Amino acid sequence: MDYGKYKFEQQKKEKEARKKQRQKMQNIKEIKFRIKIEDHDYQTKVKHIREFIEHGDKVKVWIWFRGRENVHPEIGEKLAQRIINDVSDIAKVEKPPKKEGRNMLFTLVPKG
Repeated sequence: MDYGKYKFEQQKKEKEARKKQRQKMQNIKEIKFRIKIEDHDYQTKVKHIREFIEHGDKVKVWIWFRGRENVHPEIGEKLAQRIINDVSDIAKVEKPPKKEGRNMLFTLVPKG
C-alpha cells in the first residue's frame, strides 16, 4: 500500500468528521428592564428572551433602578420573579436575582 495515499485518506476522513461535528456556541445576551415598565414593553422583552433561549444562548437580565426606586428593591424582586415565571417552561435560573448597586441582575439558561 502506498503510504502517501493512506495518509491522504486519513486526512480526508478527519476533515469529514470535523465537518459533521457541530459546535454549540453559547453567547450571553443581555436584556435591560426598568421597574416601571409598561405591559407591552414587558411582553416584547420577554419575547426576545424566549427567542434567545430557544436559540441556545444564555440571557443576563438587568433590572435598572433610578433615584428613589433604589429604596424599593422588593418591586424589582417581584418583576424578576414575574420574568422567571414567564420563561420557566424553557429556561432555568443559573444565577438567582441579586441587587448590586443600582442594578439587580440574574442569569437564565436553556433547560436540558
